[in-house]
Amino acid sequence: MKIYHSIKDIQRDILAQKARGLSIGFVPTMGALHRGHLSLLERSVKENDISICSIFVNPIQFNHKQDLEKYPRSPEEDCKKLDNAGCDIVFAPSAGEMYPEEVKEHYDFGQIERVMEGEHRPGHFNGVAVVVKRLFDICMPHKAYFGEKDFQQLAIIKALVEQQNMSVEIMGCPIIREGDGLAMSSRNVRLSPEERSIAPAIFKTLNQIQQKAGQEPLQETIRKAKAYLNSLPGMKVEYIQITDEQSLMPVESWDDANQIRAFIALFLGDVRLIDNLKIIYGL
Repeated sequence: MKIYHSIKDIQRDILAQKARGLSIGFVPTMGALHRGHLSLLERSVKENDISICSIFVNPIQFNHKQDLEKYPRSPEEDCKKLDNAGCDIVFAPSAGEMYPEEVKEHYDFGQIERVMEGEHRPGHFNGVAVVVKRLFDICMPHKAYFGEKDFQQLAIIKALVEQQNMSVEIMGCPIIREGDGLAMSSRNVRLSPEERSIAPAIFKTLNQIQQKAGQEPLQETIRKAKAYLNSLPGMKVEYIQITDEQSLMPVESWDDANQIRAFIALFLGDVRLIDNLKIIYGL
């Protein structure tokens, strides 16, 4: 496995691989890798000749400096995991390499960037779009892999590719969960043992929403879900939304969309966690 820190060096290698007609798969990460990240890489390895993984904690997508400072970093351990999982190339640039000058790009993705995460984290998706566009330009992949845990981000990246007329194919991959249902996240390591024991209530609540679909008014289901989660020690719900899966706009009743998905964002102590679940209803 080769590790590059400069754009010039990795591009020289990638262009040589593409000149040989090899297909390139790409998994962008911010490091602190877990089985969820590795599942993306494993899929890339199966579907491409060369698999690249980036490790870059992107400063411009954080809303709070404290959150950026606390984001877990374990580059040496990450590289061992990637090597064992079959990664061919790691790109681990510095912030100065990625952003040698002031960032001036601004993207407009319409309503999908203004709800949920966009509403609560202003500027976050522009930071995501800027770094993903730059990483795609650097790594020139045929396919790029993203987890559905960040479902709204996945929608933003698909919109970015369409807007910029990029040739990369975006591959959405299922959420990987712990045995008790908690969605894998690099932030989970910041939970105390007590908080970690409470965290599976998020997935439990999503499943309760699934069970209530069509059985009671949608807004009543949301109210009960919020009340339950807010009753747990250290939990504070930021939002619970049930939306149309394509537009990501909130629905008022279970029959307002052909495909719906439930989203939860909350704080457990000072750790912000998100999760979502496709709601199967009306089949």
